[in-house]
Amino acid sequence: MLAFTGINSNAQVLDALKNNFKQYNDQVLQEKVYVHTDKNFYLTGEILWFKIYNVDAGLNTPLNISKVAYVDVLDEANNAILQAKVSLDKGMGNGSFYVPVTLKNGNYKLRAYTNWMKNFGPDAFFEKVLTVVNPLTELAEPSKEVTKPATIQFFAESGNLLAGVPSTVGFKALGSNGKGSEINGVVINQRNDTVVRFQSLKFGMGSFAFTPEANSTYKAVVRIGRDNALISDLPAVLSKGYTIHVVDADKQQPELKISTRGNNNEPLYLFVHSGHQVMLAQSIVTNANGDASISLDKTKLGQGINHVTVFNSARQPVCERLIFNRPKMLSLLGQVQTQYKTRSAVDIAVSTNNTAGKPTAANMSVSVFKLDSLNNMDDEDLASYLWLGSEIKGNIESPRYYFDIVTSETDKALDNLLLIQGWSKFKWNEVLDSKQKFAYLPEYDGHLITGQLNNAAEKPAPGVRAYLGVPGKRLQLYGAVADSTGKLLFNTRQLFGPGEIVVQTNTEKDSSKYQITIASPFAEQYSTSKLPTFGLDKRWQKALENTSVNMQVQNIYVPDKLKQYINPMVDSAGYFGSNGKPYLLDDYTRFITMEEVLREYILEVLVSVRKGRVHFNLLSPIDLYKDEDPMAILDGVPIFNLDKLFTIDPLKIRKLDMVDREFYWGPIRTNGVINLTSYKGDMAGFEIDPRAVVLDYEGMQLQREFYSPVYETEQQQKSRVPDFRNVLYWAPDVNTDAHGKAKISFYTADKPGKYAVVLQGLSADGQTGSYNSTFEVTK
Repeated sequence: MLAFTGINSNAQVLDALKNNFKQYNDQVLQEKVYVHTDKNFYLTGEILWFKIYNVDAGLNTPLNISKVAYVDVLDEANNAILQAKVSLDKGMGNGSFYVPVTLKNGNYKLRAYTNWMKNFGPDAFFEKVLTVVNPLTELAEPSKEVTKPATIQFFAESGNLLAGVPSTVGFKALGSNGKGSEINGVVINQRNDTVVRFQSLKFGMGSFAFTPEANSTYKAVVRIGRDNALISDLPAVLSKGYTIHVVDADKQQPELKISTRGNNNEPLYLFVHSGHQVMLAQSIVTNANGDASISLDKTKLGQGINHVTVFNSARQPVCERLIFNRPKMLSLLGQVQTQYKTRSAVDIAVSTNNTAGKPTAANMSVSVFKLDSLNNMDDEDLASYLWLGSEIKGNIESPRYYFDIVTSETDKALDNLLLIQGWSKFKWNEVLDSKQKFAYLPEYDGHLITGQLNNAAEKPAPGVRAYLGVPGKRLQLYGAVADSTGKLLFNTRQLFGPGEIVVQTNTEKDSSKYQITIASPFAEQYSTSKLPTFGLDKRWQKALENTSVNMQVQNIYVPDKLKQYINPMVDSAGYFGSNGKPYLLDDYTRFITMEEVLREYILEVLVSVRKGRVHFNLLSPIDLYKDEDPMAILDGVPIFNLDKLFTIDPLKIRKLDMVDREFYWGPIRTNGVINLTSYKGDMAGFEIDPRAVVLDYEGMQLQREFYSPVYETEQQQKSRVPDFRNVLYWAPDVNTDAHGKAKISFYTADKPGKYAVVLQGLSADGQTGSYNSTFEVTK
């Protein structure tokens, strides 16, 4: 009976853990964002091009939830230098920044995120370092970095060293330059006896097997580089606690050695998850010594990082170990010649195959840029970020190393990297807390504009309706009702480009005075990651001068080509769609007052004056001559004082749309609509109510066209317009077909040298791949 009760209790705990985990992942869909930039080094006056990949954080598959991504370029003080809202479609988006000529020399941080990602803090955002140099300013001597002492840290496997329990100790050594440094050393006990010798494998990281003794203390004597010697304490040896020791973590059949000491043989539970999938959940049966052994099969684990966690009887996580399982990768190949002449055609045949070697469709971004001492290949790519960099804390030195060429050494080095992580980014306290609250919504339909509506006493004014209009030829009008805290939420759709917004309440109905403020949609929390110290080697001066000349030539000779934008495909119909009856005023004899236009031509409305105020009565097919006034709109902005409608010059109005029935648009309810559209979309000189809030506001960024000249004819070949491009080609949205094929074509420029070809791609099922190659351009 007791045995049955124990089994039942174990099952209840495991079911509770699995239910908590499932409930959390059902409620908390998480996103990852990766940004591929055309290069990493820019001069002021150049254009920075980028492609955004937005994926499901658990599966790395393209995610069609958020329709907007936010991109910031920050300086060392986290001041936003450049910002953009970028439209996303099926998880993909792209944009560009013109690097201002006023920018100072330095390293900058590019980060990207969605509105939903703001709920999980800035550590969840994508970040990368960019270098910017202003050729109009004199280069200062490189900043002298404060010499940092070499350091070494030791990490007990799964968090603890238990007396008499075999374990693995990981370590990471950093040189005075802050990068991994190769080391060798020994571990000694309190009697100065040598216990174990060790050396680093890669990037200053390594590991060694270790079985600590009770009542012993240990130190490591380490030599870092040629001149630095350190003595560092190892983690304390505990007599009570829990450990996970993984044997053959870099092999296909790793074995878990789970130990507990001093815990009265309490029930323990093993929980293995990858992304939002539970891979294994079972009770741990320990022997009389408190040890258990469990074999794993990586074919049954998730792709990428698997979290191996032990829980105690109180459902508390007590130790954790990370195991990496190589993901299925996209094979992305290109056929590039090794050499081309200037102004010659380059045709690259691209193929994409899945892990099984079968052709598969994929979406890719492509950059071709000049290699020199200023620009080189990025150390991180789409695969290394999604599968590794986004999953663990801190900076990873050369993350592509772990994926470019897979060997037993890279597998071992990767396990060393995971050993030194301690507890990962995964937060079990949030999983076990079933009450999740989120301050930011996913932008599923379009950009969300938020604001605050207070009364004259600066207190929230719940229940008050506000209207947001975007002046222009295209009708964009949105409504919101203030919630209990006074918050406003306007759900815009297809809001592109710079412009103005006009936010107001119905001043004819609302007797109180209200204060409306609009919030910035950009995140105001920042990660703790620091930018590297900026400095340019004097040997780079010539390359810098050449790049500067090239950029200035392009800006002088083809400035218009660099400022061409693609018109977004938007729905130009008003929110009332086909329910409105259009009147094109040029089809009628023109009157000089708006009153005459409404009285003489608009059959659905009767104009009257009651108590000294203008009113409109609609002749509705449903209710004859409704008494309630319809809503008047001019170029997207409501006009609540109908007396002012008569002040509009009708000769500046191109079109009038009439909706002669009750109509609903989100929280907006109207008894019909009179919609006026001016020729210029500038409100025809109408004076907006002074109580309205008028703000400059930029919607989603307009996509800039990449300038890529063609040299097909002899005349084009002999053109005297110089072509000094250092980025020959940028294509953020290349798709291979169902046969895994695509063709990329462009022309070389006038500058000989070595050029890099970088392709990064993602398939619909989350397989990532990249292709890097080079070619020479000669005269």
